[in-house]
Amino acid sequence: MLLMLREIHCFTRVAERLSFSAAAADLGMSQPAMSQAITRLERAAGIRLFERTAREVRLTGEGKALLAYAEQVIESARSFTAEAARLARPTIHLAYPPIVGALAARIVRRLAGRTPAVGVELRAAGRGAAVRALADGEVSAAILATPAPAQFVTAARFHVTVDHLAVPVGHRLESRPRVTADELGGQVLLTPANRPWPGLPGRPRLVADDDFAAALDLVAAGAGLLPIPQLLVRSIRRDDVRFVPLEAGDLRITYALAWSRERVTPELMALVQAVQDALWTR
Repeated sequence: MLLMLREIHCFTRVAERLSFSAAAADLGMSQPAMSQAITRLERAAGIRLFERTAREVRLTGEGKALLAYAEQVIESARSFTAEAARLARPTIHLAYPPIVGALAARIVRRLAGRTPAVGVELRAAGRGAAVRALADGEVSAAILATPAPAQFVTAARFHVTVDHLAVPVGHRLESRPRVTADELGGQVLLTPANRPWPGLPGRPRLVADDDFAAALDLVAAGAGLLPIPQLLVRSIRRDDVRFVPLEAGDLRITYALAWSRERVTPELMALVQAVQDALWTR
């Protein structure tokens, strides 16, 4: 019984079609071969699965009781096959900041569509966690805000424009149609620890790189204002924070794909190419 997957598949198809000839045609078998498969299964189970007459095929009570179990066996076999195929593919692990999640998704699709396919396991992570995972070999590569630590190789740089300012509800700048850099003098600006905002006045307060969610909590608490990309503004809904357009020149965050030079594999090089292609075809 444990090795009769083919016969169980035949059983579920005959039960669905209530016709040996139709079930046989569906599975590319002859009708005699289908009948023999059902007979083998009935003998192994010690019960009759179908009542057969010249005019019709009907499930027996025992057949009806076993059908759900047979369908579970077939579904489990499909899941087994799919998971085995996934595990057989070369897989790389990519850490990325949530702000570039759409790009990460495009990269996964590109690598899945190449020949041979490369699987990608994504890990959303802030800069600190991504750097540690990369250094420890837990991920193959990471998308990091630059400058990346010197021990990593980087490629495929791209920019995210910072063109909005997050302010708490009730702040005097809340209702402005736009804010200029000159108006930020005297304000506390939440500033990434490894990436200061160039050319902006104001008093910096350092926050963790790429952790915009935590920084927005600080904004809501009145602890400072946060320059933020429109890319994030479109996806955030908060009642305690307002987003005002910011005109501050060429303010942007530069990201790059980073990896350890000691852990270069063909799959990693395929990832580098996929990132470059995804950036060119946005």
